[in-house]
Amino acid sequence: MGEIVNKVKQSKLETVDLEKFAEGMTIKELDLKDFLLHEMILKEKEFRENMKNLDWSQFDGTYLTVYCSTDAIIPKWAYMLVVQHAENHARNVFFGSKDEALRQLFKEKMDMVDWQQYDGRFVLLKGCSKMNIPADVYMYATKKLLPHVQKLMYGEACSNVPVYKKPRK
Repeated sequence: MGEIVNKVKQSKLETVDLEKFAEGMTIKELDLKDFLLHEMILKEKEFRENMKNLDWSQFDGTYLTVYCSTDAIIPKWAYMLVVQHAENHARNVFFGSKDEALRQLFKEKMDMVDWQQYDGRFVLLKGCSKMNIPADVYMYATKKLLPHVQKLMYGEACSNVPVYKKPRK
């Protein structure tokens, strides 16, 4: 009987696991409706007092996303006030839902990668992960990889879908 050979390990295939970009991403939400009269009316004096008295330390080291889940009209200065209070606590402050903040964080982290490291390589964008990575994150990663890779695939090493192959010259 011959030795068992791991052909995946021997291949030129490099795996990019997008889930690793999410490491250390704790996103907390702040719904401004909780600071409005009847969840609909922003009264400046009370809002300012509520922002001042909020325990901002609960956002220490996290990413904060701010939104209003009611149809209330929130003036832009109110969002600015939130940023001012969160500045020394949250790693960053975003407008919108948790999913929107997650997408933006993925893109920011991908913008810091030197994608040239994949020049001429066979790259697999890992498909299975514990978290649900949005499709637009895969699209963004694809745009970053296409100028560099020889071949791009999606899925797992043992079962992948070819996405792109650089044409021969």
